[in-house]
Parts: sequence; structure tokens; C-alpha cells
Amino acid sequence: MVETFNSAAGEVEALVRRSNRLGADPRNTNYAGGNTSAKATGTDPVTGRDVNLLYVKGSGGDLGTLSAEGLAVLRLDRLRALVDVYPGAEREDEMVAAFDHCLHGKGGAAPSIDTAMHALVDTAHVDHLHPDAGIALATAADGPALTERCFGDRVVWVPWRRPGFQLGLDIAAVHREHPRAIGVILGGHGITAWGATSDECEANSREIIETAQRFLDEHGRPDPFGPVTIETLEPGARRLLAARLAPAIRGLASTDRRQVGHYTDSAAVLDFLSRERLAELAAKGTSCPDHFLRTKVRPLVVDLPPTAPFEDLLARLVELHERYRADYRAYYERHADAGAPPMRGADPAIVLVPGVGMFSFGKDSQTARVAGEFYVNAINVMRGAESVSRYEPIGEREKFRIEYWALEEAKLARMPPPGPLSARVALVTGGGSGIGRATARRLAAEGACVAVADRDTEAAENVAAELGGLAVTVDVADATAVASALRRTALAYGGVDLVVNNAGLSISKPLLETTEEDWDRQHDVLAKGSFLVSREAARMMIEQGMGGDLVYVASKNAVFAGPNNLAYGAAKADQAHQVRLLAAELGEHGIRVNGVNPDGVVRGSGIFAGGWGAQRAAVYGVAAEDLGAYYAKRTLLKREVLPEHVAAAVFALTAGDLSLTTGLHVPVDAGVAAAFLR
Repeated sequence: MVETFNSAAGEVEALVRRSNRLGADPRNTNYAGGNTSAKATGTDPVTGRDVNLLYVKGSGGDLGTLSAEGLAVLRLDRLRALVDVYPGAEREDEMVAAFDHCLHGKGGAAPSIDTAMHALVDTAHVDHLHPDAGIALATAADGPALTERCFGDRVVWVPWRRPGFQLGLDIAAVHREHPRAIGVILGGHGITAWGATSDECEANSREIIETAQRFLDEHGRPDPFGPVTIETLEPGARRLLAARLAPAIRGLASTDRRQVGHYTDSAAVLDFLSRERLAELAAKGTSCPDHFLRTKVRPLVVDLPPTAPFEDLLARLVELHERYRADYRAYYERHADAGAPPMRGADPAIVLVPGVGMFSFGKDSQTARVAGEFYVNAINVMRGAESVSRYEPIGEREKFRIEYWALEEAKLARMPPPGPLSARVALVTGGGSGIGRATARRLAAEGACVAVADRDTEAAENVAAELGGLAVTVDVADATAVASALRRTALAYGGVDLVVNNAGLSISKPLLETTEEDWDRQHDVLAKGSFLVSREAARMMIEQGMGGDLVYVASKNAVFAGPNNLAYGAAKADQAHQVRLLAAELGEHGIRVNGVNPDGVVRGSGIFAGGWGAQRAAVYGVAAEDLGAYYAKRTLLKREVLPEHVAAAVFALTAGDLSLTTGLHVPVDAGVAAAFLR
């Protein structure tokens, strides 16, 4: 008998809504983890006949933000026909390529490895999730018995099996043989639930998760991690020490390839790090495949208290990192065969510092943040499993088979290539408007994580929100505020690689009308501000040991003598010489220092909008609204300079093609002969 399902339009809409609701709560599943599906009837565009289709979350998508475009769409009859050609568990990876021959039309998103699970279970709706409470039972030493105690015959235990076609067959068999069951606990993995309708499926998923959590709450020991052995620092001292440690840890974690960092000091993390069994449990590693794909097989754990001298902490970190790399290489060599992909890197993705917090790392800010979230999931899982039993994740060999799975390697190969500034952390002062805003936008577009620093909090927040970056309120003339801004950047991203000294202001007056306050104000922001920012940034870059870039947005006026411009021109000349002095001093650390000399940037400029434009227009005897055109006419190229042109120069200096260039000033003035560098 041919199955009949509801029409696709309504079922897809219900599936997306269900997925978003489930994915919005981290207790249900982790970021980009799990998948949901619906079977529905659509129309074959060739024959015009009804055809049964499977709509399932595509590979790499996130349930919380899933849309219809993120669904893979496949012919159900062709998927189920694969059972007849299945070559067995030893060759099940071959079945993933077969999914491409089951696509309906263009097929939507790429099908995931879990597609078979959704296709073969004989019901209209299926959810596969990674809830902490469910995985706690799935990783308990006596998981099968606990599952029966917790659920009776409503949920069935399925022993660990790597995700794939065989697991789909196993779950489908449970569904057939256990008519009262609403789902399964997948050993070492997660849960799967099903239902005849979307609402029933969601209700069953929630019942499994909530029942598991209730069981843990009612039967679990209160302190499964043992007594507190290391006291946690108070918030202020904790975050101050974390910001000092972050660049050094990031440098170590970037030994094989540059990484972005993220700092977490949530209550769950700090409690775990304070307990007696921290080292013992951390050594067992995480279990759910999604967890250790993001966090690596186990974290690096610092074995000194946070009250140890700072230099001792740094020295111990270096020792532990060397040991971690050696252990990871040994792990790889124990399990890699001739067909294994090359080792991707031996640095830790998670570093745990008792009393301080967790540092997580990834190729970009989202990956670093998510790695930390996944380790929090792992802590919750360990707590739950240890509270009612003993935490026993899957074995090391199975972890390696997941981490270096050819299918995971193929997924990595499908990812778009990184941008030229990928994994670079940039801080742009004066980033809330004009040249700074354009520069922040360009650096972010090229892959950088960007901290937008500005005195105007609202302006910084607006630009940061647009870019998905960090907003930092700072007065660059205040040394304390500058140090705080760099610390905030380190806590958000692990450190800093690229700093653009762009904050500025200008007052145009003749010498006899220039006050001491005018002079001090401009030198405080331009000369002193650039010095303070460069000093703190260089300190952090040296600690990281990965080089870096300092870029000064100076001015044509640094080399051109114009009327009524003494204070501004002198301050810009100071900035220009800082470039040369710092290039000479910081080169041994791999830090390059260059400058950009713009001129006549009127449109979008915060300085010109703040009164400078009207003052300069009066000097030249033109209307303020015609100042940009006036500047353009006096250039060799007869072109108006825009903030985006300056941003392009900053990018050119920092993107890698000029990696052996330091101490250079690049004019961005459309050609002003009097300002040619000599």
C-alpha cells in the first residue's frame, strides 16, 4: 500500500516552525546540532503526479534559524529503495553519495549523514536532537538500565553506532518492533523522537527531554564533581586576569593556524573548574559527535591556581601546551590508517583555567563561541551522568573515526574559502563614523573580527550591530580607557592583530587665534591617543607572538603646509613620525607599522560634519556644500576622495600582499603634488 501524506506547503511550514522552537532552547539541542524532518506529498514536475517527499534539515544548518531554503528535499521512494542496494555497515559511507540521486528537483540544501534515519522511520515526522539531559543518560555507564527506569517502554535504548545508514535501519527497526515507543536514546549520542503530526513529534521530543531532566533532578547526587578545591576569583579580578592571559593562550592555540578566541566565565563553567574531579573528568573528553568535532577529543587543563604568579602561569601554559600537542599527535598516530586525512592541527580548542574560566578557539568568532557552548553542553552532560551513574563516553577509537571521518572532511572541503583577513582581530578607533566606519566595514567584509571603538557609544553600537562585531566606548586620550578597550577586545576575541588609529578631530584657526586648549585637545586625541592605543596593542601583539599591523590614518597635512592649520598639521606630523619610529622598533616582533595620508574626505566625515568643513570652506572662500568638489578640482586625478577609498588602502596594507612593507605612508588624496613624499 502506498503511503499518503499531507500536502507539502503546510507540512514544510509546520516543520520550520517546529525546528525554530526546538532550536531556540539550548536545553533541546546545541547550535547546528540535530535535525528534523517531515514527509509530505508534492508534485512530480515531469509527470504531474503526486510523489512522496522527505523534507529534512540540510547539512550544517541550525534548527533555531532554519528556513525552508535550508531543507534538503528528496524522493522518499528512491531513498527507501537504497535499502535493497545497501552494502553493509563497513561500506555505509558510500550511501551518502547515493542521496544525491534521490534529490527532488534541485534538492535544496545538501543532505546530511542523518538523512537515512529520517527516511527509514515509518512515520511522518522525526526529530533527532542533542539535549544535555538525554546525552547524560546516553553516556552513563548503565545507560540501558537507566533508560528503562526513566521511561519504561516509551523510550528504547539503541547502542552506540556512528551516524549513518545502519543507524537509520536500527532506529527504523525499533519503531516497527516497539509500537508504544515515542523515541529512542542513542548511546553516546542523543535522542530521536517521532510522531504522526508535527505537533505530536515535537511533544514527544519535549517529553523525552523533560522526563530525562526530571529523572536526573530527582535521583542525581548534588555534587557529582566532588568538593571545591580551587576558589574562583571575584568577577573584577577574574576578568582582569583572563584578559591578561587571553593573548598568550591565543598565541599558543594558534601554533598550527591562526585562531579567534572566546572567553566564558558562566556559573556552570566556573563551578566545574573549581571541583576536585576536574582533571579526571576532563581527561575523558566529550562524547556527542557534535561536541568533540568542535572541542577536540579533550581540553587543555591548567593545573595551577589563579593566585599563582602571572609569570608562573604563563610558563606552565607553555609546558602544558607542548605536552598537549605531543599527546594529540600520539592520539592521531595511534588511530590513523593509510586512508586517514592529514592531521588538522594539534593545538587545543578548549583551554580551562581554574578560578578564571574557559577559553575556546575556532577559525572565526562564531566557531570559537560555539566551541565554548559545546563544552558547556559537555559539562552539563558529565554532571548529569555522574549524578546518577558514571560518565562513560564512547571510546577513543570511535572518537577518532568521527573526528577524521572522510564525510566530515568532505563537509570541510565544501565550505567557502576564508577571506584574506579571516581569523584576524581588528580594532578601529573612531569607528562610529566616516573613515573609521568605512574601514570597519571593509575589514569585516574581508573576514576580520572587528571591535568598533568610539567615544560615541551609540555610533559604535550601530556599526558593531551592522557588522556583528564588538562595540567599545573609549576616549583614546585616556590611558585607562584605552587599556580597558583592549582588554574587552581580548575577552571577546582572544587578542588583537590589526589596529587602525583613526580617531580624530580638527580645529582650523590662524596661529594668533589658536588657544592652548585647541593645541592640547588635538594633540591629546591625535598624537597622544595614537601613542596610547599603539602601546597597549603592541603589548598584546607581542604577548601573542603572531606579529600584527598598526595602521595610522594620518593626513596630507602631515607633510603639506597649509594656512590656518598649525595645531592639526603638527599633530598629524607627530602621528606620521610615530609610524616611522614604531616600524623601526616593533619589526623584530613581526609587527608592521604603516600610515595612510588622506585628503579632502568630506562626504560621510565626522570631522567635517563637526565644523571643520565650514572652517576650511571659509579659508578657501567656497560654500561648505561645495568643499568636496573644490578639493577634487585641485587634485591631479580630479576625483573626490571618499571614506571607502581610505578603507581600501588600509586593507591593501594589511591583507598580506604587502607583508614585507613597514614604515610606509600611502597617499589617498587623488594626487596632491605638494604632498608628494620625498
